[in-house]
Amino acid sequence: MFAIIQAVGWPIWPLILASVIALALIIERSITLRRSRIVPPGLLDKVLNDLRQIGPSAEMAERVAAHSPLGRVLAAGLRNVHSPREVMKESIEETGRAVVHELERFLTTLGTIAAISPLMGLLGTIIGMIDIFASQGVSGANPAQLAQGISIALYTTGLGLIIAIPAMIFWRHFRALIDSFVIDMEQQAIKLVEVAHGERRA
Repeated sequence: MFAIIQAVGWPIWPLILASVIALALIIERSITLRRSRIVPPGLLDKVLNDLRQIGPSAEMAERVAAHSPLGRVLAAGLRNVHSPREVMKESIEETGRAVVHELERFLTTLGTIAAISPLMGLLGTIIGMIDIFASQGVSGANPAQLAQGISIALYTTGLGLIIAIPAMIFWRHFRALIDSFVIDMEQQAIKLVEVAHGERRA
């Protein structure tokens, strides 16, 4: 690995930095975006049960909000449970937008890395081609400079694609995961609103 870095030179350093950042973001999002952490099963049933037995309270809303992102959405409804249906729904939607924004944290950076890594590889290819042409002198080709130009061109292109492909796969995976979380939270929040306003039993 060190031999490759030494052979390619400075054009490989931005790609190495991008790969480290992408790997760190993939690990962090994989740990954070777990279904059991975002939309834990059984939370809505427990909230509805408490709502029927002891009624809404500020302490209950705070406890639910601290539980999970879904809990924050449900807690927004609990704080406005005595308000009209539209007010309760709007408060849930407002909190839901903030929760989704937090879930999408770092995804822009990961998507940017997926998009620009091939371009950084292409930049390395161009730099390598410049070295290849520069190695052609009046007295013939400079073998060392020719070899370095080829190394830069091939290694940077390959590394750019190696970074971009997994980054794009995980970016799309996380986007789809967040979309499924949003749908799940919306359905549970609607159920809370309807039960709280007597439009359905459970």
